[in-house]
Amino acid sequence: MFATPYINEQLAYGRACTGACRRGIAKALSLLVLALFAMAILAACNAQPEHGNYLQRGLAADPESLDPHKSRSTEAGDVLRDLGEGLMGYSPDGELEPRAALRYELSDDGLEYTFWLRPEARWSNGSTVTAEDFVFAFRRLVNPDTAAFYAHSVADIENAADILAGTKPVQALSVTAAEEFVLQIRLANPTPYFVALLSHPSTFPVYAPAALEHGDAFARPGRFVTNGAYRLVGWQLGATIELQRNEHYWNNAATAIDRVRYHVIPEPMVELNRYRAGELHITSNVPSEAFQRLREERPDELRVAQKLSVYYYGFNLTRPPFRDNPALRQALSMAVDREVLAEQIVGRGEAPAYSWVPPGVNNYEPRRLAYADLGVEERRSAARDAYAQAGYGNDNPLKVEIRYNTSDANQRIALAIQSMWRDTLGLQTTLVNEEFQVLLSNVQAMQVTEVFRLSWSGDYNDAHAFLQVLQSNASSNLAGYRSEEFDNLMQRAAEQTDAERRRRYLEDAEQVALAEHPVIPLYFFVSKHLVSPDVSGWGDNVLDYHYSQHLSLNAAN
Repeated sequence: MFATPYINEQLAYGRACTGACRRGIAKALSLLVLALFAMAILAACNAQPEHGNYLQRGLAADPESLDPHKSRSTEAGDVLRDLGEGLMGYSPDGELEPRAALRYELSDDGLEYTFWLRPEARWSNGSTVTAEDFVFAFRRLVNPDTAAFYAHSVADIENAADILAGTKPVQALSVTAAEEFVLQIRLANPTPYFVALLSHPSTFPVYAPAALEHGDAFARPGRFVTNGAYRLVGWQLGATIELQRNEHYWNNAATAIDRVRYHVIPEPMVELNRYRAGELHITSNVPSEAFQRLREERPDELRVAQKLSVYYYGFNLTRPPFRDNPALRQALSMAVDREVLAEQIVGRGEAPAYSWVPPGVNNYEPRRLAYADLGVEERRSAARDAYAQAGYGNDNPLKVEIRYNTSDANQRIALAIQSMWRDTLGLQTTLVNEEFQVLLSNVQAMQVTEVFRLSWSGDYNDAHAFLQVLQSNASSNLAGYRSEEFDNLMQRAAEQTDAERRRRYLEDAEQVALAEHPVIPLYFFVSKHLVSPDVSGWGDNVLDYHYSQHLSLNAAN
């Protein structure tokens, strides 16, 4: 094809030539017009909303990666659960069930799992999925060179912690292929949530030939070999991600949707307008400013459910002013009116967060911040006292930046907190709005970040899914929190075989963290989606997982 600079060069040259030269240029331009016309027709065809068996889904942001070991965001997880499949997975209503595994057994000591894989399971290129594929993936996950965001989540596998620390080779990981379709995983400690963890994309198998040939670039269209219900056929950054049915998938006969298109739409109001225009079947979110109206106008399409997810502000604990100053962190936390945030600023059924672990977690009672039951004025007065104890006041106000990613909702929350901190403490706050990937990069670097906005969603229904974020060696510990007491309690919990004793250690660990205020939990999410009446098979669940393979479209569409 002709590039635009080439066209401009020819047109400029044409002004200086005549005769045969001009006839040659005219012929070239005619061919060019025909080529561009053909391209326009092709683009128009591709841009037209697809009907029939084509599911259109909203996505709040581009995944940072579709490499299951490089990804970390909710958006990446949503797409990866369509593309890949772990040993375990979830039903539409959130029940854990075997997926790539037919069944499993746990030894009497609670340390060794044996998984029998589905012999009919296939990769998207038709190759057989074997136990060795899982061995390769788990070794890649814990390899320090991979720098996998979720590597620490499998640290309970025998030798994993030493491998992550660089003191043992990846081959020492106790994940082995006993037979072609038999996988064995041995743990260092009994881990009650471990089976649920095996539904997470970071534990999906990886097709070794593609990863070895293409390196970190293997998870791209044309290279990504997947074992789930769909395969990746296109990705236009900032626009769309295209999936197509994996006809080799072991349960392909039960998959109703042929193609899935994820539309990357960061602004909820834009997404809502596209849903209203019939361009989307499912939205990733619902804008707060339209929520009440939608509840009245589209009650059967608005899906709201409890969700295991917390919206929080984190402190940079690696340097002043927040390092070694829990009184300052407490003051800022107490000065936030969470009821106003949840009910007026967000206002879609969210609950104020006075714990780190959300309500609704299996076999767990979240601990609460010590001041949770104080009245607003009592809390503000106590916040001012803590602020003074930390060395700040009207004559010496704290100056701090809040960093948040681009979103109207995030901006409204930041403005509200800026006002609360100013009115209660006299804080001087600057708001910094960044694209999501830039925000993550800055938070991880901890060079310019002071206070940052993030959220955390449980990848499995267990308190550990939230508390492990605050462990000293966790890659997800973006605040840089370090507490020997907290880590010891988490370790004691990991050693328990008795569920009740384990629960008590986890609750004590949460209480320790809440007293030291490494983060400010602000509110607990509810899942909020608009789901077209044309979609069947949707099930609300606390994890907010909605696999495309569980959905279908009415025949008329």
